[in-house]
Amino acid sequence: MEGVTRPIARPTDQSTAQPAAQLAYCTNVHAGDTLARTRAMLDQHAVRVRSLFAPDSELGIGLWLSAQAARELLAEADGIARFRDWLRERGLAVRTVNGFPYGDFHGETVKTRVYHPHWADPNRSIFTLDLARILAQLVAPGTATASISTVPIGWRADFSNEGCGASVGLAAAQLEWIAGRLAELEQSTGVRITVDLEPEPGCLLDRAEHAASLFDQCFNTDETRRHLGVCHDICHSAVMFEEQDDALELYARSGIRVGKIQVSAALACSGAPKELAELAEFAEPRYLHQTCVLSGTGDVRFFEDLDLALDAMPDGPYRTHFHVPVHLDEIGRLHTTARQIPLALAAASKDDPPCFEVETYAWTVLPPHLRERDLAAGIAKELAWTRAALVRAGYGVRA
Repeated sequence: MEGVTRPIARPTDQSTAQPAAQLAYCTNVHAGDTLARTRAMLDQHAVRVRSLFAPDSELGIGLWLSAQAARELLAEADGIARFRDWLRERGLAVRTVNGFPYGDFHGETVKTRVYHPHWADPNRSIFTLDLARILAQLVAPGTATASISTVPIGWRADFSNEGCGASVGLAAAQLEWIAGRLAELEQSTGVRITVDLEPEPGCLLDRAEHAASLFDQCFNTDETRRHLGVCHDICHSAVMFEEQDDALELYARSGIRVGKIQVSAALACSGAPKELAELAEFAEPRYLHQTCVLSGTGDVRFFEDLDLALDAMPDGPYRTHFHVPVHLDEIGRLHTTARQIPLALAAASKDDPPCFEVETYAWTVLPPHLRERDLAAGIAKELAWTRAALVRAGYGVRA
C-alpha cells in the first residue's frame, strides 16, 4: 500500500534559534461518520498526502472523529493502542483533534446542524471527554500539551431562543466541569489537554472580544484556564473584518492561551456586480457560508448565509465563510483572505507556539472547475505553502 511504511528520521527544519511549530492538516475534509470510514479515508487520502509532502518523516494530522467513531474506538478492547499503531505504520502523527463537528460532517445538508449539540447540551461534554481520553493516548510520547478545538458555545440564535442567561450559564458550568476532568486526565497521563473555543461568525462567540468577555466573566481561575483556551481560525476572524494581530494580542492581554491556529482563507470581493456574479457560484446546499459586508461607516453587516447577502446586495466589500485553498490569493475575479495568514502567524506566541492546522474542509463543494482532481495533491500544496509561511515568520517547522 502506498506510503505504509515507518517514517525515516531526517533532519528537521528547526534550529536552536527558532521556536518549534507543529504543522498538521485537519482530516475533517474527509468523510468519516464511523470508525471504519475514518480509517478508510485516512488510508486513501492522508497516506498519499504524506507521500507528496513528507515522504521521509511523519505527517502531522489534526484528527476528526465523529461522536460515533469516538465511541466505537473507546469500546474496542485496546482500541486506542491498536489505532495508534495503525497510524504509526502509515507515518501519521496526531497533533491535535477537531472536536467541532459531532455527527456526519459530509451529509447532504449540514448548515447550522454543525453547532449541535451546543455547550448547554450534556452530549457535547460527553463527546469532548471521549476525544480527550483518545487524544491523550494518541499523541507522541513526551507530548506536554495538545488541543481539542470546539464549538464557540453555540449558534447565537439558538441561545436567544432558549433563554440566554440560563443557556450560557449551563454552558459555562459544563465547560468548568470538562476542565476539571481534563485536570484529572493530566494527572493520570501527564498530557495537558486543552479545550479551545473556536469563534465563528454567527455564533455566540464570533469575535475575539466576545471570547475575552466570556473568559473574564466565567473562567477567571488559573486552574480552569489551564485547560480552556481559544482556537483562532484565521478565516473566521477575517470574515468578521477583525485585524489578526488585534485579535491575538487581545487574547494575550486577557491571559487566554491560544492552543491552536487554524490556517484558513475566506472568499472576498469588492462587491462589484461581476464579482458578485462569480461569488454566487459558491452558494451551495451543504455548508453555511456566513457573509459579512463592510459599510462605508465601518459597520459590519452580517448575513447568515451567502444567498441572503446576494439577495440584499448591500454596498461594500464582502467576505464569505467558505474555506478556500490557502495558497490561492485570487480565484477568477474574486480574491481570498490568504494575505491575512502571515499576519496571524507573525502575531502568534513564539514563547508558547500553538499548533498550526491547515483546515480547508470545503474542497469537495468548490465549484467544479476549481476542484483538484487529486485531493491529496491539493492538501499537499497547502501544507507546503504554510510551511514556507511559518519559516518566513521565524518558526522551525515540525510536520
